[in-house]
Amino acid sequence: MAQGIDVLVQEVGPRDGLQAVRAVMPTQGKLEWISALKDAGFSAIQCGSFVPPKLLPQMADSAEVVKAAKAMGGFKVSALVPNLRGAENAIAAGADQLNFVMSASEPHNLNNVRKTHAQSLEEYARIADLVKGTDVILSGGLATCFGCTIAGPVDPDVVCTLVDRFLDIGTDRIGIADTVGYANPRQVAEMFTRIGQIAGDVAVGAHFHDTRGLGIANAYAAAEAGIRDFDGCTGGLGGCPYAPGATGNVVTEDLVFMFESMGLRTGINLDKLLAARAVMERHLTDEPTHGAFAKAGAPKGFVPATA
Repeated sequence: MAQGIDVLVQEVGPRDGLQAVRAVMPTQGKLEWISALKDAGFSAIQCGSFVPPKLLPQMADSAEVVKAAKAMGGFKVSALVPNLRGAENAIAAGADQLNFVMSASEPHNLNNVRKTHAQSLEEYARIADLVKGTDVILSGGLATCFGCTIAGPVDPDVVCTLVDRFLDIGTDRIGIADTVGYANPRQVAEMFTRIGQIAGDVAVGAHFHDTRGLGIANAYAAAEAGIRDFDGCTGGLGGCPYAPGATGNVVTEDLVFMFESMGLRTGINLDKLLAARAVMERHLTDEPTHGAFAKAGAPKGFVPATA
């Protein structure tokens, strides 16, 4: 975690947000947004996804975007990689962090990446071997950790077993996602307490969606369980295109405001974050955006924790 902050908020909009919208944001628009996010103080931004362009045309320029973002300097550039080839391409483009994702729900994993759990873990092991001895950070991510619209609730024991496998293979970070908004705060507290005990010194990140309005409440529950690494998406864009019923990510602006109002420093300037949101909205004029803080602003007398 960067010096001088209490909670790491990673912006995933240029990847997770854009992959689910109808429009394809121009490369220059993405870079303007990423630059504005950098100016707002983000120390980590997810900038692309190395998947076949025919599956996600919104991500077809990921190599160009990652390379340009890396050249900006001042923040960690991360990218989603579903397989070894994607990892190789992300590293060639200059990504600092690789986010490998598989689904805790095996039916969803089969639908999303056409692999069983065992096959996905084999792919992850190949990527772990690829980055061994390098400075590239590897994050083992699990989607649909609380439930899946294909198969329903997911057994927490399955999630914990997969976390164990990531740890056995080798990982710098574990990412736990409620991809379709099945979780409630009690479940979140129980799950993240348990995973924190399993992970030990390995960082654990939380990724929530606001499908049923519990995104911020779940983030608070994870924070109370000791989590200090969160994903957010400007304007609440996003949702897995291969997860029926998935809606937007938890809104970055609301997430940052919650932590700052609690006295937890994020290192992010809220005014500049709203300016970054305006850049994004200028390039996505037909996409709905969300967020309470952007509508209401800060309350009178509010003093953010971040100086």
